[in-house]
Amino acid sequence: MTLLNRSTDPEKETLLLISGVGVNAGRIEIVKEVSFSAVAGEVLAIIGPSGSGKTTLMRAMTGESAYRGSIELAGRQVRELGPGAQADLRGVLPQNSQISFPLNVTEVVSLGFLSHRPERVDRGPRVKEALAKVGLNGFEGRIYQDLSGGEQQRVQLARVLVQVWDPVPMDGPAHWLFLDEPVSSLDIKHQYQIMQLARDYADSGGGVVTVMHDLNLTLAFADKVLVMKDGYGLAFGRREEVMTAELLSTAYDFPLKMTANENGEDPLVTPERFRSRPRLAEPTE
Repeated sequence: MTLLNRSTDPEKETLLLISGVGVNAGRIEIVKEVSFSAVAGEVLAIIGPSGSGKTTLMRAMTGESAYRGSIELAGRQVRELGPGAQADLRGVLPQNSQISFPLNVTEVVSLGFLSHRPERVDRGPRVKEALAKVGLNGFEGRIYQDLSGGEQQRVQLARVLVQVWDPVPMDGPAHWLFLDEPVSSLDIKHQYQIMQLARDYADSGGGVVTVMHDLNLTLAFADKVLVMKDGYGLAFGRREEVMTAELLSTAYDFPLKMTANENGEDPLVTPERFRSRPRLAEPTE
């Protein structure tokens, strides 16, 4: 059984601290001297154009890639944590999850139960509850490979939830969700459902770090935002401070503007100039 040692500083147990982090792919520097911090109880979104280093940085934070600099999670250096200790702290939803064997949904979700941790819950009801949270009621016996891409993505998220079910466990530091483009394959209803799930997890005291492409979902659900470009951290801070038309236009090399929302709440990000498609010609007799 793997035990996670508690930090001597209770405040650090709620923190993700990134300092001067760099990541290489061979001789190519993908992430360059990135520094920021996140706290459990908030949703941190990482945004930026394709190829800016978002997923590579996520893989360093979850211990999947070697890195320079310092990454501390709950007071522990990530590179010094073994697989069991990391699994005790955080659940990871990658962009793509490949399963070769013909497992059913219950079997896939049950992979989230840690083999080294004595479970005190009835697994069947926990699996059902996790599937309900991701909108897959009644899918327990379905074969994973028979599902759509979006359904598979939600099954994998249910697996992650089972792993770190309690946002703040009684016997350890806060749990974290690391989600790499969690809504990329989903329709709009399920996009909002999954982002609300992440929001609720953070509101219950857990930490959430998510790579996002949808800027308006980021505006709707994130507390803090890290903007990346060309491997660098271009900006970091509160959502309302970072997500401005000027900064986003610089990040994406594309003119963007903030448009007032009809309900008077958060604005929407829209193109500054948008050429609509030409109208179809009127039918002739």
